Amino acid sequence: MISSYVHNSRITVLQNYIKVHRNQLLILVLSLLGVLIHLFFYNNLGFHRDELLYFSLGEHPDFGYFSVPPLIGILSFVLTKIFGYSLFAAKILPAIAGGGMVYLVALIVSEMNGSLFAQILAGIGMICSILFLRSFGLFQPVFLDIFFWTLSLYFILRYINSNQRKQLFFFGITVGLGLLNKYNLLFLLISLLLTLPFTRHRKLFLKNEFYIAILIVFLILLPNIIWQIYHHLPVLSHLGELRGSQLARMSASTFLSEQLLMIYPATIIAFPGLVFLLFSKKLQSYRCVGISLTVVLILYLALQGKSYYSAGIYPLLISSGAVFYEKYLKNIVWRVVFVATMLFLTGLLLPMGVPSKSPEKLVAYFDKMAKITKSDAVRRYENNKYYQLPQDYADMLGWDELAAITNKAWLQVEYKGQCIIYAENYGQAGAITILGRKYHLPEAISFSDNFRYWIPKSFDKEITEFIYINDEPGADIKALFGEIREVGRITNPLARECGTKVYLCKQPKSSFNQFWGNRMQRLQEYR
Repeated sequence: MISSYVHNSRITVLQNYIKVHRNQLLILVLSLLGVLIHLFFYNNLGFHRDELLYFSLGEHPDFGYFSVPPLIGILSFVLTKIFGYSLFAAKILPAIAGGGMVYLVALIVSEMNGSLFAQILAGIGMICSILFLRSFGLFQPVFLDIFFWTLSLYFILRYINSNQRKQLFFFGITVGLGLLNKYNLLFLLISLLLTLPFTRHRKLFLKNEFYIAILIVFLILLPNIIWQIYHHLPVLSHLGELRGSQLARMSASTFLSEQLLMIYPATIIAFPGLVFLLFSKKLQSYRCVGISLTVVLILYLALQGKSYYSAGIYPLLISSGAVFYEKYLKNIVWRVVFVATMLFLTGLLLPMGVPSKSPEKLVAYFDKMAKITKSDAVRRYENNKYYQLPQDYADMLGWDELAAITNKAWLQVEYKGQCIIYAENYGQAGAITILGRKYHLPEAISFSDNFRYWIPKSFDKEITEFIYINDEPGADIKALFGEIREVGRITNPLARECGTKVYLCKQPKSSFNQFWGNRMQRLQEYR
């Protein structure tokens, strides 16, 4: 009898807890769905080119790197220590952050006095958007950038609502950490500094906590600033390379059209959300935020930024859009129809966001979509050409094959202590460094991206054999070695690296070490 009473009491307590915390539990379930949707498909393809680079950064923890600040390298170091050099290690943190984003937009809606429906709609908008699906399925700075933008904007809303100085300090910590991940957050700071003087929040510039928050940002970023100065500001070299290769091809029409595409189908939530944020009385307290986000878009448009650079503004716009629909979509039936339509469209578009099919079936899917929509923008690469798969997916194929071919070449090396492996780009070098571990291959040498900082200035022994990974051997290699033999090439036609070859070079005609010393002198321009 006593045990029955205790059992019934526990059930009652649980029922009361669920009743009181029902809303939070629903959002947590939705957040869990945001995690699972990525982990369910995580091993359909392989490592992304950039993931191999960032895991390579984790092999050399530092206060900065050539193309990114230090946070992604630190995280990859931690992840590999916990999960090893596995594909799961690359996917788990983005997936968890994706679930966290669902919860975060619900918090933002709550700050805007939105109801449970608006919170659920915002969470579904995040889960459904191609932006969410693609960004939080890859271990790149992009998923963290979106997270830190959103968290920064959340603390701005918290400060507006509460006027608590600690919210500015939280904002400073978030921005500082965000800048350690990607310098992109500077555009949010610039837009706020340009906007606030013309709003009722201009008095913020007279408050000590504002400058303390700026100081917090500076102190967090200081180690990376020192690293940049010590290495002669490689961020400028990187921006120059982007400007000359990728950004120059970005037109205003492409940027604007891809703003609509990358968050689809949540576009129908986000863009009404921007208008609502700018002009509604309900959200007039946050109008300065809406203006700042508009300024961000204008800055990227003027500077020919990549389309995804603006990704960080959309979670807040999806949140305000959810509040908009809550206000004007009163009928419960229409609300259900709206949510069901979002989920239906997501089911149709899921392969655009996550590799939910085999590579061959993905090709068939994108062929069909291009035929139906009369548009093939999702398969446009950085060189403005179109291929069978989207660039991200093509960048996730061929790396295991490359590591296996390189191992085949390595096994044919007679004097392994007098041989090095050279890769032309960071994807190839990352594949050898990370995937080659199972073959016990040495770390690849490359002048690409941050690998240029790790190359040896000289060798203890004369290099007599050389494994060369590239499309074709250059004139300098042909002049240096008497025997150059192709060991194999990537054969997967869907891989972006299809055709990349592995050569085993022997019988040097002159001193390789002297040749290397001359090459190292030319490297100094990057330091």
